[in-house]
Amino acid sequence: VWDGNEVWLLTAGGSLFAAVPIVYATVFSGFYIALMLLLAALIFRAVSLEFRNKVDSDSWRKLWDWSFGLGSLLPAVLFGVAVGNILRGVPITADKMWAGSFLGLLNLYAILIGLLSLLMFIMHGAVYMTLKTDGDLRERMTNRASKGWIGFILLYVAATLYTFFEAGYLFDEILANPLFWILFILLLVAIIYIPVALKAKKYSHAFMSSSATILSVIGLAAVSMFPRLVPSSINLDYSLTIYNASSTPRTLMTMLIIALIGMPMVIAYTTYIYRVFRGKTVITEESY
Repeated sequence: VWDGNEVWLLTAGGSLFAAVPIVYATVFSGFYIALMLLLAALIFRAVSLEFRNKVDSDSWRKLWDWSFGLGSLLPAVLFGVAVGNILRGVPITADKMWAGSFLGLLNLYAILIGLLSLLMFIMHGAVYMTLKTDGDLRERMTNRASKGWIGFILLYVAATLYTFFEAGYLFDEILANPLFWILFILLLVAIIYIPVALKAKKYSHAFMSSSATILSVIGLAAVSMFPRLVPSSINLDYSLTIYNASSTPRTLMTMLIIALIGMPMVIAYTTYIYRVFRGKTVITEESY
């Protein structure tokens, strides 16, 4: 499953480079250190699964358990910090050059969004684990999902209020956009139904609601920013948009054709992998 997910990461990076090369160059140069930390975390996360049982030692296994934990925690936080900075706006000049620093990315708003992202993934991961476990472990995961849900709600409200002051442009004419209301209602219904489904032991429903919550949150952020891709904190007129940062129409059409051919194969592969590993986890002597 993890190897299959890597395909999506590579596809995302390649698509960004081909479709909006200016965004790719600007964001990757500004977020360079953060991206290196992200890649290191993902590498150690994958490696820890392979190396954990190579040596019959409690300290060895504990080392790789910590490696796996940090390799899972850091990406969840860093993705949120990156999104928080983009929502807030980053220092892009009139000639589309990055004028900031790494420390400038560690602002209060971005850290808040990073923590929000972490709690959202904790909630989602715990809900997913209720599908894969039984007995006491499932009860523990249900409890953690409920706590993650409460934390996510509180931080989401706090982040929304903070956004009014830190990135007020996101609310310009947003109420007149029908897509905003569709996503907002979907988010409201999905987030309310998660604890209801968990209490009723409808774990698959809880997972679908959690997935819908994540998609709605991402969708609301995208709708609020549109047509901007990377807003400028110096002057919104300097922002990178779908109009001034995208590739030529011929390049975009070529990408569309490749996507129509390649994406079904990737989706089919991903679906097959998840079907192979479907069902509950069974603990044996050979388990990690």
